[in-house]
Amino acid sequence: MRILLTGVNGQLGTELQKTLVPLGEVIGVGRDRLDLSQTDSIPPVVEEIQPDLIINCAAYTAVDKAETEVELAHQVNAIAPGTLAKAASQVGATLLHISTDYVFDGTQSRPYLETDTTNPIGEYGKSKFAGEMAILQTGDPHIILRTAWVYGVGGTGNFVKTMLRLGKEREEIRVVADQVGSPSWTGDIAGAIAKIAGRHQHLEGTYHFTNSGVASWYDFAVAIFEEAAALGFPLEVKRVVPITTADYPTPAQRPAYSVLSGKKLEAILNEPAPHWRQGLRQMVTGLQASLNR
Repeated sequence: MRILLTGVNGQLGTELQKTLVPLGEVIGVGRDRLDLSQTDSIPPVVEEIQPDLIINCAAYTAVDKAETEVELAHQVNAIAPGTLAKAASQVGATLLHISTDYVFDGTQSRPYLETDTTNPIGEYGKSKFAGEMAILQTGDPHIILRTAWVYGVGGTGNFVKTMLRLGKEREEIRVVADQVGSPSWTGDIAGAIAKIAGRHQHLEGTYHFTNSGVASWYDFAVAIFEEAAALGFPLEVKRVVPITTADYPTPAQRPAYSVLSGKKLEAILNEPAPHWRQGLRQMVTGLQASLNR
């Protein structure tokens, strides 16, 4: 199998480069070769590579900046996925597209099913939902995989890396405690994607995958410092203080409840998702190893 992987330098793409190797030939492309803000560049690259499967990890992910960079977010997250789906169909490939919990408004109190009503509340979520719709409207073979609260060793910034940086500098850190979700490690997400990729011809549709368990950002931060301290990370932090969303205003409104139900995919893969704390431990261990190289 020949797999075209976009967003190869991001935190999920970095992990997938390793995870997908047993499935066949993986051709990873970054923005230098396939820039999703330049839609015209997509079909020629797909035509040249002739993949069996396209995994689209590339996205505009700056949630707050998307409130002002609406056009760019829409170009990358909404228009490009539809173009990718059409280009995939032209060469007989399937598109596996990564989407987000931000397609929901976060007003539920039970895990979101794939069939629940979408209602994005920020420009980032709206752009990602529009991308899902663009793929569906092509009528071509596709898989949409929604995930949430993603973090990993690769790529640039994420919540874990931010907390570790702040924990090295400050004695007190204030963290929002009234937004809850399932922190999801790229190692586990990539593992699930590899399993999906291996049987992609039989799995068309929309699925959810996150690590299991639920946490607030505050819970997550406390756990990060516990795991880091156990491994000897240099930390100054002595107090993590829970605050409300109202105490920490941001340009973009975020869903208060971001828990996705993974039962549909779990039944197919016959394997429960690992708990988020387990994923966090592996990520922090991996981060330490990368820093010590």
